[in-house]
Amino acid sequence: MATAVGDERRRGRNETEEERADRMWGELIQEVRVAQTGVQILFGFLLTVVFTPRYASLEDVDRAIYIVTVVLGACATGALIGPVSLHRLVSGRRVKSQAVTWASRMTFVGLMLLLATMTSALLLILRVATHDGYVPYLVTGVLVWYLVFWFGVPLWTRRRYSSR
Repeated sequence: MATAVGDERRRGRNETEEERADRMWGELIQEVRVAQTGVQILFGFLLTVVFTPRYASLEDVDRAIYIVTVVLGACATGALIGPVSLHRLVSGRRVKSQAVTWASRMTFVGLMLLLATMTSALLLILRVATHDGYVPYLVTGVLVWYLVFWFGVPLWTRRRYSSR
């Protein structure tokens, strides 16, 4: 009896490998939906900037930041849509647990690219809006904010509450 309780505590749920893969896939897709929406809205906005009259008057540095930001946004979009394509191409092949692993990796890469996209977009917007020397400090502060809430708190929570 003590062994069953210990095993249950260790495993967390009484589910087969296939059930676990199904559950993890569903959770991952929900997470991807949230991130995809944000990156697609940001990317769509970025695509319109080049067609505004103000774009022609941007300094070379700001144009370079814009180009880097658009490329990062395109890469983030691709990485966050990747799990959907992966699922479609391997569906029914009995590799769901491996698909979950790879989709999770794609999602993490997508989140890192989204982080870079948002940071560089903020840098561009604040440089154009203010031309002030404090912009890098503001952007760094926001980047730290993202890092704390996207990675710091989740990693702390995982360490603090995971069974050893």
